[in-house]
Amino acid sequence: MASAALQPLAVSIGDPAGVGPELICAAWEQRRAAKLSPFLVIGSISVLAGAAQARGLSVPLLAVDAPDQAGDCFADVLPVLDIGGLDYTPGEPTPAGAELALQSLEIATGIVRGGGAAALVTAPVAKARLAEVGFSHPGQTEYVAERCGVASKNAVMMLAGPSLRVVPITVHAALAAVPGMLTVELIQTRTGIAAAALERDFGLVQPRIAVAGLNPHAGEGGAFGREEIEIIAPAVEALRGEGFAVTGPLPADGMFHAEARARYDLAVCMYHDQALIPLKALDFDEGVNVTLGLPIVRTSPDHGTAFALAGTGQARANATVAALRMAGECAARRAAA
Repeated sequence: MASAALQPLAVSIGDPAGVGPELICAAWEQRRAAKLSPFLVIGSISVLAGAAQARGLSVPLLAVDAPDQAGDCFADVLPVLDIGGLDYTPGEPTPAGAELALQSLEIATGIVRGGGAAALVTAPVAKARLAEVGFSHPGQTEYVAERCGVASKNAVMMLAGPSLRVVPITVHAALAAVPGMLTVELIQTRTGIAAAALERDFGLVQPRIAVAGLNPHAGEGGAFGREEIEIIAPAVEALRGEGFAVTGPLPADGMFHAEARARYDLAVCMYHDQALIPLKALDFDEGVNVTLGLPIVRTSPDHGTAFALAGTGQARANATVAALRMAGECAARRAAA
């Protein structure tokens, strides 16, 4: 399905001292076997060349002036919108590298928003390094959402792998703060956005959604907490009233074995680790971070910069390949709609 996308994908290079550049090169080498849509890297030819060499890859690079030049040459070369020369220093992040990462993200997002590329794929960045060069957002997701004119509460993070898709209702928050953050409206809004995106971008007709409880045994009828009774169950009922196929609240400890997963298309969880622990246990090497609720398609491999692995050849490209493939497939569905 990825071949239906009319434009290339725009890929931001991420932190040039991390594993992003070498995994992008490794993904290009797998382009035919993985059936990837053509993509364009916004970054630095010198960094990509150094990363490919360190990994022992032979990846021809071509500087292009515009995204529409990428499709014709992608079969033979990796097209790059070269925005600045930089020495390749794997595992040694620098302010100049953070500047490149930020500029790459800004340009790639603008290209996709302007219709010059079919989807945005973001390589990993170091948030602390970006903050040092003036980046004020909690992460790339919030930045892309703001650039698209979408409120952060309506930009929903989904982690997806071959075995499981999960959406955490609350994300980067202390566990003690989670109960106070949960509301009927928040659960209803984010679950509804996720359901609509699964239909639009993933081709699932009336996706089946399982909603986890917050407390052990989903509260045990109020014995272990009342969030299920007062917040989660009313949100589930409201979603059913809107026509969504939603079940819950369910005890989280019984939701993720194989038989249980066969009964739903998406698990909605109440907090970060409730969602990410099963996803990473099942699909660690192929997890993709997808931002739902945006007017554009955006994916990212579900791992960080891994500075300690950069340049060693040990980092696996599975998640980068999966993020590129998913972006192409989602973009193709939007183009065909």
